[in-house]
Amino acid sequence: MITGPLADYAAQHVKLEVAGHVATLTLNRPERKNPLTFDSYAELTAIFRAALRDEQVRAFVVTGAGGNFCSGGDVHEIIGPLLDRDTRGLMAFTAMTGDLVKAMRACPQPIIAAVDGICAGAGAIIAMASDLRLGTARTKVAFLFNRVGLAGCDMGACAILPRLIGQGRASELLYLGRPLGGDEGLTWGFFNELHAPEAVQDAAAEMARSIAEGPAFAHAMTKRMLAMEWAMSIEQAIEAEAVAQALCMTTQDFRRAFDAFVAKQRPVFKGN
Repeated sequence: MITGPLADYAAQHVKLEVAGHVATLTLNRPERKNPLTFDSYAELTAIFRAALRDEQVRAFVVTGAGGNFCSGGDVHEIIGPLLDRDTRGLMAFTAMTGDLVKAMRACPQPIIAAVDGICAGAGAIIAMASDLRLGTARTKVAFLFNRVGLAGCDMGACAILPRLIGQGRASELLYLGRPLGGDEGLTWGFFNELHAPEAVQDAAAEMARSIAEGPAFAHAMTKRMLAMEWAMSIEQAIEAEAVAQALCMTTQDFRRAFDAFVAKQRPVFKGN
């Protein structure tokens, strides 16, 4: 468990950098295309959980080192050992992987994935679970679970992916396990933007800084309502949004915006 600010935390299994109000997480095993291990799963989850209490960080960038995003779970350090686990041990593993997505969706800060090269398996899930995704033309996103004899319903894929690209397209990717290229991913709505490989991380950082300059409480409320309203009727959503917006109107950021408008200045939001 991480108890202090993320800026003071020395990550051991991923690279964590905090600059201003933006935290950048880099999956940093480029010689293996940045696969996840039991330890990196746990550390990523701990970081996103700690973000609930961190008022300095207002946006995240998640990316990979060496021209690739993430090749999924490490074959030797995760997949192999799973073959020796009993049902209880396997359930503990799948619950742990799901906890990462839960932590990403529960943290109040918007998460931007900067995706280049290989983005497969659990790596595709991390990109999917982010709030915004920037890719490159050479990106290959693949939900490969069926290729190893597993179902596509992994870490929330059957709940989240159809909402991003539609039920039919999600079914195609989850049944076939084929890669989704950058251009196709942009057309399908998986990616928000495409950039050159050498520019995608900078573009994600700039987008994160722009978000971080906005009203943090209001952004957190937007993220919360985007998730909650999946299961609501339109009438319920309107009622819930009325409460959410009224809460935002109690913040000092709302008053700062008004005062700046009157003074014909750009508002400076402080997160409360």
